[in-house]
Amino acid sequence: MLSVNNISFGYTDKTIIHNISFKAKTAQNIAVIGESGCGKSTLLKLIYGLYDLNNGDIQYKGEPVTGPKHNLIPGMPYMKYLAQDFDLMPFTTAAENVGSFLSNVYKDEKDRRILELLQIVEMEDFANTKVQYLSGGQQQRVALAKVLALEPEVLLLDEPFSHIDNFRKNALRRNLFAYLKNKGITVIVATHDSTDALSFADETIVLKDGKLLDKAPSKDIYYNPGNKYTASLFGEVNEIKLELLTLTQNPEQTVLIYPHQLIVADNGPLKVVVKQCYFKGTRYLIKAALNKQVIFFEHYKEIPKETEVTLAVDRNAFG
Repeated sequence: MLSVNNISFGYTDKTIIHNISFKAKTAQNIAVIGESGCGKSTLLKLIYGLYDLNNGDIQYKGEPVTGPKHNLIPGMPYMKYLAQDFDLMPFTTAAENVGSFLSNVYKDEKDRRILELLQIVEMEDFANTKVQYLSGGQQQRVALAKVLALEPEVLLLDEPFSHIDNFRKNALRRNLFAYLKNKGITVIVATHDSTDALSFADETIVLKDGKLLDKAPSKDIYYNPGNKYTASLFGEVNEIKLELLTLTQNPEQTVLIYPHQLIVADNGPLKVVVKQCYFKGTRYLIKAALNKQVIFFEHYKEIPKETEVTLAVDRNAFG
């Protein structure tokens, strides 16, 4: 088990990671989400041992994770960290990059392992292509294969799919996380794509300004966000007074509702005026006005501007 215990850190005198604590079980996939600059990347670097903590400690299986003060080469041998800059050798081939961590003693075994890893990231056809000639997305996939080469016990991924096209990202993500789960590798992923994280993360950590706001099963984080900041990481969200839904007489109580949780209904409690429609493929995202408040909801077809409709909460859309 990986245990992060009340850690704090700052590159200067200013603290940017504040008293964060959490645990990660073996083979667990954890997503770390939050707005840019919230401390996601720094947290991963601290877990890997690239910096010395100001306060607190990190342990793996009861042994301390130490920083550069204690290690000639920073980083723990049983962990691998994939940074956003990929750390590839541009003038060597994809296969040579992937095999750089592997022993040359048994060449046939090494070649088999390299091919297996390239197949996981769908890059086997580019095995003999020099990295400098690959696209950003292709380089990112080679970097993923490289960090998997020695099957680390803990894998730390910083925006691992940011350069990869959407049509390839979905299949790659399924293959990668199924492989990692099967191998029993603990994975912590820092990502700005919070919605995508829901599909692979057993649990999700929410960071804001270097502080841990929440850690829970990903479905719970999505359906029961503790605040508007957390909910907004998954897209548009409405904060609606409960008294408008005739659920309370307290004018201060509000509820967070995603656009897909509102439906057009006869005599619904929310009377809105349509201002704009955005085609999203299977649905339309509709921006409307509730008095002076902006409300977003989804509908199966476009609604003309300035049309007045009434909305109700879809009780079936809350998980």
